Amino acid sequence: MSRLVMKFGGTSVADLERIRRVARLVAAEVATGKQVAVVVSAMSGKTNELVAWTDGAGRAAAGLPESDDEYDAIVASGEQVTAGLLAMTLRNMGHKARSFLGWQVPILTDEAHGRARIEDIPPQNLEACFEAGEIAVIAGFQGVTSNQRITTLGRGGSDTSAVAIAAAVKGACDIYTDVDGVYTTDPRIESKAKRLAKISYEEMLEMASLGAKVLQTRSVEMAMAHRVPVRVLSSFVEPGEAPGQGTIVCDEEEIMEKRIVSGVAYSRDEAKITLLGLPDHPGVSSQIFGRLADANVNVDMIVQSRARSADTANMEFTVGKRDATRAVEIVRAAQAEIGFEDVAVDEDVSKVSVIGVGMRSHAGVAQSMFQALAEKNINIQVISTSEIKISVLIDAAYTELAVRALHAVYGLDQL
Repeated sequence: MSRLVMKFGGTSVADLERIRRVARLVAAEVATGKQVAVVVSAMSGKTNELVAWTDGAGRAAAGLPESDDEYDAIVASGEQVTAGLLAMTLRNMGHKARSFLGWQVPILTDEAHGRARIEDIPPQNLEACFEAGEIAVIAGFQGVTSNQRITTLGRGGSDTSAVAIAAAVKGACDIYTDVDGVYTTDPRIESKAKRLAKISYEEMLEMASLGAKVLQTRSVEMAMAHRVPVRVLSSFVEPGEAPGQGTIVCDEEEIMEKRIVSGVAYSRDEAKITLLGLPDHPGVSSQIFGRLADANVNVDMIVQSRARSADTANMEFTVGKRDATRAVEIVRAAQAEIGFEDVAVDEDVSKVSVIGVGMRSHAGVAQSMFQALAEKNINIQVISTSEIKISVLIDAAYTELAVRALHAVYGLDQL
């Protein structure tokens, strides 16, 4: 008997009427003979409310550790409510169902509260639920440590929960959201954006990490590692209303027509930090980025160029906007030791990227990108590439213009 894990995000379970629609979608899958587990997020806005409460409670007194473990106990409660409500609704419809919290599955994690990583999911409890003919309704986003403390997986963690559970029970994973699949770019910016029938794990991972909000990056990493079939589809339809909808995330080999470019992604959550007059000798970069790594500041794009003064260089790199102030403080604290002249930060930038597995075998992709941007008088500040993506840093004011220009130049509106 085939197994399916269905995941529903916060907007999909935002109120009782939407939870009833979710229950109908679940019931339709059960009616096909599948063994079904459902992973749910907290109702829309609930996690933000719980986080605000923890902020209002203040910080631990001097000499006591920060209350990261209690923070997790609080913010995980939103998913508990949703799981119970959906299980209750399914029972009211005549289905056998029961809710599971993370520790009851159990979803075993490390002890990094607020950003825990899943280490193992023993499948026995879920197997017993399936054998009893029950629908397992699981609170996403949460797990438990080896010493029985509740953990949370970070924002978007319910996607990761769902894919990990699908891997544990050897099933497929359907992720329901407020869009009906993965698009060539954000339809709010480009009305000609097209829904992709299939996209490779590698392309989806790049799109997720480069700003696309459809799937959480860690969930795609896990799906790719365990070869879990994933489908993205809309929860805002009734069962049977939209046959063939959704986007399948799969192995590259399963896609017959390999597009040169599959999508255009963008991120406004960028800040560019410039170090001027940096000593140009071995070890300097290690000193800078070692300090940033120790502070858990993630650095993305990096470019270094010679300065006008002899034996000096200028360096530019990007970090997330919320890390910009801390990153500047860290490098300024090391200014005397490293010996650079000055540091500047620019938060008025965006990163725009084109992604496609076809880049591996086609020349001229970068040239088309740069020409399209030049024709719109958009200046490129930093460039970074991988085997299947090209990213550029530009002035934030030109984000939407750049997205539309690149979407057109690669013919994505013709798919």
